[in-house]
Amino acid sequence: HERYYLAVGHANPLVAKEEISINDLRTQKIIAFNRQNLSFSERYFNEKFAEYELTANIAFSCDDTYALVSLVSAGLGIGFAPEWTLDLPNRGFELKKVSGIDFRIGLGIAWNREDPTAGRDDIVDIARSLARRG
Repeated sequence: HERYYLAVGHANPLVAKEEISINDLRTQKIIAFNRQNLSFSERYFNEKFAEYELTANIAFSCDDTYALVSLVSAGLGIGFAPEWTLDLPNRGFELKKVSGIDFRIGLGIAWNREDPTAGRDDIVDIARSLARRG
């Protein structure tokens, strides 16, 4: 599983809060992933935003994680980002847990059927390094 946290820019007042609730998000502009063909992760977040009546707060959408954290760092809103973004250099944001929500997305691996060993060892090494951290 990959855990997602709320990315909050350093200038955002939420960054000082120890605990962030769903109600805290109601006053914020949300940056969401949005593509023409939504992946599982993107569909999941869109469903959660709808479930918690936050869809109207979506002010910006972007196609990838780097764009999302750049918009958050620029102070244009907040967004949910994967835990690996903690390793980005010169971050202009902090990752915060939102109480009452556990955003964990299942991960899987796949490889080419014609050559099942191509890249497999690299993928396994990456998976092992992530498992050790978490």
